[in-house]
Amino acid sequence: MTKSVKVPDLGVDAAEVIELLVTPGETVKKEQPIAVLESDKASLELPAPEDGVLTSWSVSVGTSVKEGDALCEMDSADGGSSAEKPDAASSDKPMEKAPQADNASEDDSEANEAAEKSPPETKAPAKQEALKQAEFSSGPSKAVHAGPAVRRLARELGVDLAALPSGQGPNGRLLKEDVHAWVKSRISQAPASSGGLSMGELPPEPDYSKWGEIELTPRSRIQRKTAENLSRSSLMVPQVTQFDVADITELEAFRLTQRDRFKADGLSLTMTALVAKTVAYVLREMPQFNASLSRDGENLVLKQYVNLGIAVDTPNGLVVPVLHNADRMSLREIAEQLGRMAEQARAGKLPPAAMQGASFTISSLGGIGGTAFTPLVNWPEVGILGLSRAVKAPVWNGSAFEPRLQLPLSLSYDHRVIDGAAAARFTTRLGALLADIRQLLV
Repeated sequence: MTKSVKVPDLGVDAAEVIELLVTPGETVKKEQPIAVLESDKASLELPAPEDGVLTSWSVSVGTSVKEGDALCEMDSADGGSSAEKPDAASSDKPMEKAPQADNASEDDSEANEAAEKSPPETKAPAKQEALKQAEFSSGPSKAVHAGPAVRRLARELGVDLAALPSGQGPNGRLLKEDVHAWVKSRISQAPASSGGLSMGELPPEPDYSKWGEIELTPRSRIQRKTAENLSRSSLMVPQVTQFDVADITELEAFRLTQRDRFKADGLSLTMTALVAKTVAYVLREMPQFNASLSRDGENLVLKQYVNLGIAVDTPNGLVVPVLHNADRMSLREIAEQLGRMAEQARAGKLPPAAMQGASFTISSLGGIGGTAFTPLVNWPEVGILGLSRAVKAPVWNGSAFEPRLQLPLSLSYDHRVIDGAAAARFTTRLGALLADIRQLLV
């Protein structure tokens, strides 16, 4: 019997089909990967729900899909043939909307409309004028034709959707592209604060081929989204970086004594795991580093959980898996989760839910090199800790110089929330605990 296979819960609003692993007519086994999707943060494989024959695809490479959309048609292996009449969910009939939860709002229903985005048209002068007259607002959006994902984006960017003209979607529905275009328009209209060029007056991109041969290499969706998020953070967050060093001579000696015990259980005890354990402890002592600034700037959102984002370099770009409730984990649990998530991230199989909810981030370049760097705060977080390569250096002990292992620390923070004195106290306290990790016990 022919069955329609739907896109399962992805943990994100939408994802793009980047690869179809099975050709129509091919026999597949249950849990065998049949397609690869890429969201804003990671790539993920979709498995076959059962044994059978994949008869046709309802999507193609480049299609944007969400939960409940038709993915493909399959003949199950337990009987029936592809010649039988498809059921009501078959792609021969118009695609139905995904079932709605009982408590879904009207906006949620709108978000599940299957209509495709219409081709963008040149904006009329009147629409351009409307864009110029619109203003940023931190207040809530009024009643407009937009789904939850668009409303969430508007809240993040401080945009009042009611100020926008009708969107490019069906019946004037506002899309994410409309919000981004409006923000870009507002930035281009802002006068330069120092007498220089405004964003709208930047010179055109040069023709690089004039000076020699060039090659255009497409960037992955993850790389493009990372660039977008970091650009937004750099514009929104007035950040400063506090540099310090921690003496980890004894900590490294402790790590080496425990390395074989962890290795016997298939685990790797890294310096990042030890730092993560210590940072989680310090965040409990200094909760302002584990917070977010409210949109109106009137309140500080103090989080009662410590979720550490750990930046991981992958072939597809930078991803940040999250250690949820890291302050409640043992060192062994942290090492186990770090190893598993790093492996999933590099294989492109990290679930989207594993990259959400971070309250503070750690980025380690110690395995590559360097002496210091200025990591960008991942808004809406207010702090990020960078780790560079530890080096042996002569340190005066009061009577002579002795070699000590020094770990460079780079703490970038949101200066609207944290001042320089607090940042210095943070790195000083972190350095003291790393110098003698036994203090975590008392």
